[in-house]
Amino acid sequence: MIEKIITFVIFIACYSLAISRKIKIAYVSLTAAGLLILFGIISPETVIFKSIKWDVLGIYWGFMMLSFIFSESGMPEFIANKIVKNVKKEKYVLFTICSITALFSAFMENVGVVLIIAPIAMEISKKLRSNPFPYIVAIAISSNAVTTLTMIADPPAIILAMETGMKFFDFYWFQNKISIGVITFFGVLAALLSLLLIFRKMKKTVHIKEEKIKVDYKPSILFILSIISIAFLPEFGIRPGLIGLITGFISLLIGRKMIKKMIIDFDWNSFFFILGIFVVISSLEITGLLTDFANWIGGFGISNASLMLAIIIWVSVLASSFIDNVPYTIIMIPVCNQFASIMGVNPFPFLFGMLIGTGTGGNITPVGATANIFACGFLEKKKQKIRLKEYVKISLPFTITAVLVSHILLQIIWM
Repeated sequence: MIEKIITFVIFIACYSLAISRKIKIAYVSLTAAGLLILFGIISPETVIFKSIKWDVLGIYWGFMMLSFIFSESGMPEFIANKIVKNVKKEKYVLFTICSITALFSAFMENVGVVLIIAPIAMEISKKLRSNPFPYIVAIAISSNAVTTLTMIADPPAIILAMETGMKFFDFYWFQNKISIGVITFFGVLAALLSLLLIFRKMKKTVHIKEEKIKVDYKPSILFILSIISIAFLPEFGIRPGLIGLITGFISLLIGRKMIKKMIIDFDWNSFFFILGIFVVISSLEITGLLTDFANWIGGFGISNASLMLAIIIWVSVLASSFIDNVPYTIIMIPVCNQFASIMGVNPFPFLFGMLIGTGTGGNITPVGATANIFACGFLEKKKQKIRLKEYVKISLPFTITAVLVSHILLQIIWM
């Protein structure tokens, strides 16, 4: 009992400090992990060989390095310019830019994509003498909406894959059913189409001249090879984390002229936070606290799996409006498994619903996701005031549309 109390106190303290962001979250989770080891709740051997998901960290680091060189290669701007120059109405231009943003974000780090697309959007709004606010907000929320479209779109998707043994193509066809990636696609498509309704009054005519953009093709070739590798090589026993590491080192080699920037600008804070939080959640499992939590929820008498799915999805949406989706995902995977075990049902609809909810829910508020925070900061630098009411007018219908469509498809296909 004393181990449960110690673990619970450390967990609450860790989570509270992480949410407050008053201390670097890496320091918080690593300190919590160190205390759990010091108190003998978890052994160093368990930490190294069981708790820490090295494949997750390897993929996260490697593909982040790849996103650095790809974003600097000129290819994203080249693609965006080619597509946008053929569109005439302002609302369709914005729709196209957001679609491009969503496509890139399915394979690249969200903030990196916003960094690439935001200047293009600003230039278009400037030429049309339009308010840049809807452009930048729409780009940010579009980058977040695809976090479950591919296995490598976002750390929570990687974590789910590594925890459940899912492979790249399992995100599209799994257990003889349409899987989370396809379901996400239709949710994102519906959300993007909702932008045409939200921006229906933007009817100005757009004239964009094609620009000559110098492109370095090496990052694009590595990008394609890395996607193929992560999709197929694990079938031959090659660890996904190893693929991530190789991708990262090759990226450093290609981008050796900016290697210092790549290493310094990498989000080490989140990287080490994930490392530490793995230990904290493992301790919750070892002491039985997660099982106790699932049993407590079960005590409310919810026996209908469809109702439980709805609760998991929409609670995840609400929680992710304020809470980082990485620790939430790590906590909720074993909880969803416990719920499914108690109810005697397949855990994957719960897992998929949780991931879709937490991935898209961060869109609702300006502080719900890193891309949103950056986008608002970008606007503030341009002397644009961030008004929550105006932000929510765009983000709320977009988010509800994406999650609702995905929820309906999950219910029809998996329940």
